[in-house]
Amino acid sequence: MLILSRKAGETIWIGEDVEIIISEVKGEQVKIGIRAPRNIDIIRGELRQDISTSNTESVVKNLSLFTNENNRKQ
Repeated sequence: MLILSRKAGETIWIGEDVEIIISEVKGEQVKIGIRAPRNIDIIRGELRQDISTSNTESVVKNLSLFTNENNRKQ
């Protein structure tokens, strides 16, 4: 993991296409802007975790329904 110190108005580049702009720093909160091509998905970490958890729960429920249907047919 690379850790950088930046001030408001400074930037970080990821590759040739993605620019991270530090917009504002207030206490423990940092506002950032991201310039990236439209084909790059950008999602907050906590939402990614929620989606992953939700998808896992959905698969488990669907498997359980499938298993219950197979047990009834036998």
